[in-house]
Amino acid sequence: MKKLDASNLKDLNLLKHYRIIRKWACKNNSLRESDLELLIYLDCIDLFTKKDFEAGVYSYSWDNRRWSRLIKENWITVWRKRNRTTQTYNIYKVSFKGKQLINRIYKIMLGDEKIPTSSRRNKIINGKSYMDKVLTKSIKNVNKDTL
Repeated sequence: MKKLDASNLKDLNLLKHYRIIRKWACKNNSLRESDLELLIYLDCIDLFTKKDFEAGVYSYSWDNRRWSRLIKENWITVWRKRNRTTQTYNIYKVSFKGKQLINRIYKIMLGDEKIPTSSRRNKIINGKSYMDKVLTKSIKNVNKDTL
């Protein structure tokens, strides 16, 4: 296996369109950008506790409802429940829904997949606001760049 170094990664241009891809993912999944980035962080950990979550949150703006919102919206699921005797705390993981979104973001960043441009699969394409119209143009540029 070939070892990756900074020069190899730069040639991949992984982060070139990260901002547009992140905005697309958040808008179409009703997520906040900080929530998405936190899910990516937690997905890298794989199994985590609420303390791990709290450690990851230090990098983002304070939102005391983030934990309950991510669980309620099924972005985080319980992997192992506590039983008050041998397991004193729950262990969590990013849900299947969250993993699917993160994998899709990676595929788009690597150029294996394009950002959808149909209004049925992408809320941004409807162009309800000025920002949506600007993002639509950017999405088309991202898709052109992956050829």
